[in-house]
Amino acid sequence: MRENHLRTLWKNDQAAVNGWLAIGNSFSAETMAHQGWDTLTIDLQHGVLDYQAMVTMLQAISTTATVPVVRVPWLEPGILMKTLDAGAYGVICPMVNTREDAQKLVAYTSYAPRGTRSFGPVRANLYGGADYPTHADDTIVRFAMIETAQALDNLDAILSVEGLDAIYIGPSDLSLALGCKPTFDDVDAPVAQAIDHILERAKAHGIVAGIHNGGPDAARARIAKGFRFVTVSSDARLIAAGAQQVLAQMRRA
Repeated sequence: MRENHLRTLWKNDQAAVNGWLAIGNSFSAETMAHQGWDTLTIDLQHGVLDYQAMVTMLQAISTTATVPVVRVPWLEPGILMKTLDAGAYGVICPMVNTREDAQKLVAYTSYAPRGTRSFGPVRANLYGGADYPTHADDTIVRFAMIETAQALDNLDAILSVEGLDAIYIGPSDLSLALGCKPTFDDVDAPVAQAIDHILERAKAHGIVAGIHNGGPDAARARIAKGFRFVTVSSDARLIAAGAQQVLAQMRRA
């Protein structure tokens, strides 16, 4: 089966630099993949794309060594299974609030007897290889998003679920949950404390911690703290930033 380079990075205690794909287009996904990101996450929750667009984007990413990850819309077995069948090597699941939620995530993404994933890796066999069914459970990566007050209350119970590989912090939703302004990097003090606490408990449980960032400075600082999966911006934000930079130079001239 094709190696999951994300697991290799973590085995070597290295951080993965993750890009974010919100635009439903295979060419933009292909262009992003050829820039050398360790991983690219297709956003089915808030991105402006659907399942069929996701499939073509996975195909585009496959032209490179970049690892394809998908954030699913919700903890729902159908979309999790179809996403993996399409060839995603990692799934990020939002709003995991309890130990039971985390157990469901692991079950929905694992074949029997470990879990309840239905068999039908139609494209995953092409991407992962003919032996995909034998090794998929130990190759794909499962992220539970920690972004609510309830998840904070149940943090150790969530982190203790066998088969959960990583957690992913959504700073904006976590900020809202704690009564603060939603932002990625310059979070309010209660949110900063919560992020440090989540990281500390993840380390204690041997779970990889990931987080969403607005820019490289925050991402580098969080890697130094111990995060091993950092998202830096998105295709839409990078297009806007690049266009703004060019236009600012032209208008100054």
